[in-house]
Amino acid sequence: MTSLKVAVIGCGTIARTQHIPAYNRNEAAEIKYVIDVDLQRARSAAELCDGAIPLADYREMLADEEVAAVSVCTPNAEHAPIAIDCLRAGKHVLCEKPAAATAQDARRMQEEARRSGRMLSIGVVNRFNSSVNRIKAMIEQGELGRLYHIYGSFRAHRSIPGLGGPFTTKALSGGGVLIDWGVHFLDLILYASGRPQVRTVSGATHGWLGRDLKEYAYVDMWAGPPRYDGVYDVEDFVTAFIRTSGPTITLNGAWAQNIGESAMFVEFLGDKGGVKLDYGGGFTYYTSRDGALLEVKPSFRSVNAFQEEIDSFLDSVRSGVPNRAHIDETIATSEVMEAIYQSAAQGKEVRL
Repeated sequence: MTSLKVAVIGCGTIARTQHIPAYNRNEAAEIKYVIDVDLQRARSAAELCDGAIPLADYREMLADEEVAAVSVCTPNAEHAPIAIDCLRAGKHVLCEKPAAATAQDARRMQEEARRSGRMLSIGVVNRFNSSVNRIKAMIEQGELGRLYHIYGSFRAHRSIPGLGGPFTTKALSGGGVLIDWGVHFLDLILYASGRPQVRTVSGATHGWLGRDLKEYAYVDMWAGPPRYDGVYDVEDFVTAFIRTSGPTITLNGAWAQNIGESAMFVEFLGDKGGVKLDYGGGFTYYTSRDGALLEVKPSFRSVNAFQEEIDSFLDSVRSGVPNRAHIDETIATSEVMEAIYQSAAQGKEVRL
């Protein structure tokens, strides 16, 4: 089998820890280029690949017809322009979450994928998570009965990433905790529940804890260190209520809260049973039988979700068949996030 030549654009943490290792493990792929505006970082990433060429400008790669597929692992605001350029150059694209900094840009990406006839998948990795797919199957098989409500909690204590950097600069990220963490929770909820039609969205956002950059106290900081001369203009807390053609959905998320504990879970409530998913882990199923209450914690072998994501993307490129993370399947997540931001800004419910 001839290896598909791949380029990885953006050589930060997600590329180095997930995309590059996953491509390296897939015998059908070969990383030809690793690209970052910081050429030294690209050179460092090239050491993780066998013979990959480091570049500072992704445009130098576009004319190389050998490159069939690209991973876009850059800051959010760069997703749309880079993905669109790659699609126009005839490359298939796997773009890290969120699809783009705005729903409008995500739709532009979707339109270009349709025009070019190339695959565009989004890195909503929970669609390849073993627990999530088991829960989805349980819902489809009626084990929860009528699914009437889903609650997603993604809250942490004093965990703002890279204070003052790209994560907290709206022009680069498009938002804060919602577009960073909430995208994963909202997408897995819509996916597992069968993509119900979203009707109305109400949301509120707050961004208080990091406003005084130098006074923000924390234990550690992923994507750090802090840049005290930087920008903090995004939300560190979000709450939302969503009505759909199926279950209602509520979300509460916080990068930073003045509660010293983490609460990362999703609850699926049905009239026959319920499921609590520990985010990134297993789940517990609650039901009743013959007058007795049952609590079941399944044990099963879990796959490497990032490996499954990369493998599925490459299979999609080869077969021409869109996978479960294709832009057409995931665009609703971008649209609902945008509606939450609109509702928060306008102080009223938004109808989709």
